[in-house]
Amino acid sequence: MTTDGPFGAVEVVDPGPLSTLQDRGRRGWAHLGVPRAGALDRGAAALARRLVGGRPDDAVIETTVGGVVLRPRRAVTLAVTGATCAVRSDGRAVAHGAATTVPAGALVTVGPAVTGVRSYVAFAGGIAVAPVLGSRSTDTLAWVGPPRLTAGDLLALGPTGPLPEPPPAVVVRPREPVLRLRRGPRADWLDRTGWSRLDGASYAVAPDSDRIGLRLTGPRLERRGGEIASEGIVLGAVQLPPSGQPVVFLADHPTTGGYPVVAVVEDDDLDLCAQLRPGDDVLLRLV
Repeated sequence: MTTDGPFGAVEVVDPGPLSTLQDRGRRGWAHLGVPRAGALDRGAAALARRLVGGRPDDAVIETTVGGVVLRPRRAVTLAVTGATCAVRSDGRAVAHGAATTVPAGALVTVGPAVTGVRSYVAFAGGIAVAPVLGSRSTDTLAWVGPPRLTAGDLLALGPTGPLPEPPPAVVVRPREPVLRLRRGPRADWLDRTGWSRLDGASYAVAPDSDRIGLRLTGPRLERRGGEIASEGIVLGAVQLPPSGQPVVFLADHPTTGGYPVVAVVEDDDLDLCAQLRPGDDVLLRLV
């Protein structure tokens, strides 16, 4: 992907099933059909940056279920957050959710997710890949931005500053699997019975969920007949296709869609969507 830079680089030994680079996203291009992308679990990515003294827009590695194996060419400080997983440096256990410095040549293994789906790896200095349309994020819908990581990639690092004082111990408590909904621009496509059926309903996360959308299976919602012209879609939009099974659009969602958006997920609940696994149950609540 890149070459060793003046501040060192990290080699990707094994990218796992899907590892990408993500920052806070690519804003301002939806009118041209370019998704925003960015870390799906924004809180976990921000914590990883903070632990290594990074800047708010530094790129991090986002892994998916299977983890990633890395080898720094110089000593580097890193932190792993997000999905619970084992982290090792040359076989030695490394704390999850804390900054640690590993020597040059160490084999850093971010193991498979034990709970959750996505882990985040931040490095002091950030990853110095060239931005595309103002962002270092990989978009998996149109593949704008850096390509997905592959074995042998070298990720150049940026200059490091002084490490911050260690923050207070971070205790990550499991969140109740509840998504709060507000009525969307096409709320009238559900009648009173439909809204009653949706509010408080339990849905399972479908296996084909990804960075584009969280697909849910459960009670079928009867919507009004007919079709609409494609219209703009926002992050967290809940689209209702003819199947009657809701889809929650996430960071790599298309910028327009032709199915009615009956609701929108509260912004504070979107990070939860990043960590729900296929088969997990989630409760929908109208607020």
